[in-house]
Amino acid sequence: MSVFILYSTESCHLCEQAQALLVPVLNHVNAMAQTPVRLQVQDIADSEALVARYGVRIPVLCYAAGGQELAWPFDQAQAFAFIQSCTRI
Repeated sequence: MSVFILYSTESCHLCEQAQALLVPVLNHVNAMAQTPVRLQVQDIADSEALVARYGVRIPVLCYAAGGQELAWPFDQAQAFAFIQSCTRI
Protein backbone atom coordinates (compact mmCIF):
# COMPACT_ATOMS: atom_id res chain seq x y z
CA MET A 1 0.00 0.00 0.00
CA SER A 2 1.23 3.49 -0.87
CA VAL A 3 0.50 6.10 1.78
CA PHE A 4 0.17 9.81 1.15
CA ILE A 5 -0.07 12.26 4.04
CA LEU A 6 -2.07 15.45 3.79
CA TYR A 7 -0.63 17.88 6.30
CA SER A 8 -3.43 20.17 7.43
CA THR A 9 -5.11 21.59 10.48
CA GLU A 10 -8.63 21.99 11.81
CA SER A 11 -10.75 24.85 10.46
CA CYS A 12 -8.45 25.43 7.49
CA HIS A 13 -10.67 26.03 4.44
CA LEU A 14 -7.77 25.39 2.05
CA CYS A 15 -7.10 22.06 3.74
CA GLU A 16 -10.76 21.13 3.39
CA GLN A 17 -10.62 22.03 -0.31
CA ALA A 18 -7.48 19.94 -0.80
CA GLN A 19 -8.99 16.93 0.93
CA ALA A 20 -12.19 17.16 -1.12
CA LEU A 21 -10.16 17.53 -4.31
CA LEU A 22 -8.09 14.43 -3.46
CA VAL A 23 -11.02 12.04 -2.89
CA PRO A 24 -11.89 11.54 -6.59
CA VAL A 25 -8.20 11.50 -7.52
CA LEU A 26 -7.49 8.69 -5.07
CA ASN A 27 -10.58 6.79 -6.22
CA HIS A 28 -9.34 7.03 -9.80
CA VAL A 29 -5.81 5.98 -8.85
CA ASN A 30 -7.08 3.01 -6.84
CA ALA A 31 -9.22 1.87 -9.77
CA MET A 32 -6.07 1.79 -11.94
CA ALA A 33 -3.31 0.77 -9.53
CA GLN A 34 -2.18 -2.71 -8.60
CA THR A 35 -1.10 -1.38 -5.20
CA PRO A 36 -3.74 0.55 -3.27
CA VAL A 37 -3.15 4.19 -2.36
CA ARG A 38 -4.31 5.55 0.99
CA LEU A 39 -4.61 9.10 2.26
CA GLN A 40 -3.73 9.88 5.87
CA VAL A 41 -4.71 13.33 7.13
CA GLN A 42 -2.22 14.67 9.67
CA ASP A 43 -3.12 17.68 11.81
CA ILE A 44 0.06 19.69 12.21
CA ALA A 45 -1.22 21.11 15.52
CA ASP A 46 -0.32 17.75 17.08
CA SER A 47 3.40 18.49 16.75
CA GLU A 48 5.55 21.56 17.25
CA ALA A 49 7.96 20.22 14.61
CA LEU A 50 5.15 19.94 12.06
CA VAL A 51 3.91 23.44 12.88
CA ALA A 52 7.44 24.77 12.36
CA ARG A 53 7.79 22.91 9.06
CA TYR A 54 4.33 23.33 7.53
CA GLY A 55 2.64 26.12 9.50
CA VAL A 56 2.48 28.65 6.66
CA ARG A 57 2.45 26.11 3.80
CA ILE A 58 -0.53 23.85 4.51
CA PRO A 59 -2.09 22.00 2.92
CA VAL A 60 0.83 19.89 1.74
CA LEU A 61 0.53 16.42 0.21
CA CYS A 62 3.49 14.20 1.02
CA TYR A 63 4.44 10.73 -0.23
CA ALA A 64 5.27 8.92 3.00
CA ALA A 65 7.75 6.44 1.53
CA GLY A 66 9.82 8.94 -0.42
CA GLY A 67 9.22 12.27 1.25
CA GLN A 68 8.28 14.07 -1.98
CA GLU A 69 5.89 16.94 -1.41
CA LEU A 70 3.22 18.73 -3.41
CA ALA A 71 2.42 22.13 -1.93
CA TRP A 72 -0.83 24.03 -2.29
CA PRO A 73 -2.20 25.28 -4.58
CA PHE A 74 -2.69 22.16 -6.70
CA ASP A 75 -5.55 20.88 -8.81
CA GLN A 76 -6.76 17.35 -9.55
CA ALA A 77 -4.50 16.94 -12.58
CA GLN A 78 -1.44 18.02 -10.60
CA ALA A 79 -2.37 15.74 -7.69
CA PHE A 80 -2.86 12.81 -10.05
CA ALA A 81 0.47 13.46 -11.78
CA PHE A 82 2.21 13.73 -8.38
CA ILE A 83 0.73 10.47 -7.10
CA GLN A 84 1.49 8.78 -10.39
CA SER A 85 5.12 9.92 -10.31
CA CYS A 86 5.56 8.68 -6.74
CA THR A 87 3.89 5.31 -7.21
CA ARG A 88 4.67 4.65 -10.87
CA ILE A 89 1.11 3.59 -11.70
